[in-house]
Amino acid sequence: MKRYIYQKLAWPNFTWNNERLLVVLGQVRNMQGRLLGRMEALGFELRDEATLSTLTIDVLKSSEIEGEFLHPEQVRSSVARRLGMDVAGMVYSDRNVDGVVEMMLDATQQYQKPLSAARLFAWHAALFPTGRSGMHVIEVGKWRTDSTGPMQVVSGAMGKERVHFQAPAAKVLKAEMKLFVDWLNKENSLDPVLKAGLAHLWFVTVHPFDDGNGRIARALTDMLLARSDFSPQRFYSMSAQIRVERKGYYDTLEKTQQGSLDVTDWLEWFLTCLMHALQATDTTLSTVLSKAEFWRKHTDTVFNDRQKLLLNKLFNNFDGKLTTTKWAKIAKCSADTALRDIQDLITKGVLEKEEAGGRSTGYVVKY
Repeated sequence: MKRYIYQKLAWPNFTWNNERLLVVLGQVRNMQGRLLGRMEALGFELRDEATLSTLTIDVLKSSEIEGEFLHPEQVRSSVARRLGMDVAGMVYSDRNVDGVVEMMLDATQQYQKPLSAARLFAWHAALFPTGRSGMHVIEVGKWRTDSTGPMQVVSGAMGKERVHFQAPAAKVLKAEMKLFVDWLNKENSLDPVLKAGLAHLWFVTVHPFDDGNGRIARALTDMLLARSDFSPQRFYSMSAQIRVERKGYYDTLEKTQQGSLDVTDWLEWFLTCLMHALQATDTTLSTVLSKAEFWRKHTDTVFNDRQKLLLNKLFNNFDGKLTTTKWAKIAKCSADTALRDIQDLITKGVLEKEEAGGRSTGYVVKY
């Protein structure tokens, strides 16, 4: 029995029902156009800030889908450095963080560059700079060899495992990936958004690497969406939305990989998820605009270096509530100095106490 789609005789000749997709595809393209129009009106500085926020979220959420939680400030600093942006409060970033960022930026900032096996190998090597995935040694920068057995996607406790998917054998990978890369570089008749959805499905089905296939598939998706926008600047995050809708993602993917070559259900899910990602951009944009308005309002307000550092952190995914203790720890100062800094900002109308009580007083920015 031919269980998986890559075992079908017509593989990889995907088919789909255009009539079912036309409405949601039209909505997505309309939303992309309106979003890009809004961003164009903001000016260079705010667009850069929005891109920085989006790429930071994209890297964080793409890694979270795989159960890896990166440090937000390290990711933001790594993205800013590689984009040549001078932002406050930049910190040192680990090489595993830099590797994910380098892959994502190569995909989005060099979106017009052709794909190649060498480029994919470079992305893979960037994801695993030590040659290990956790405690396990893996083949880095080359197609998997299946030296320890077939590549399977498995869940469940030991002895009660459930195989969701088994990838094509290693011996066919060179031919399979040549077919994929040639298609991605030469297929120009498809709508770029549909092409992004097909590329994602095709890549994770071939599953060419020992590890990192999901993250690389999402980087390819971002690359093709950047082509659809004709812009390296990113204002919406597909990875963040997949993280939110991950159950639907895995359920639809598994059903599609075990179904026929009619991938209408997958493309419909992909387009709907992308539409939700575009809608979620309002939150990112609102944060960027609020931050810009705050600094415009306080152009003439005098802040010391510690205050500038903490205020910028409050605008960038601050973890939990701001307390005197946290201020002292982050600013590397005494609790008394932290309290004086905070009281000074309250007097200047910059901070206010949180309404909620508790064991320690929290402070928030007053817009």
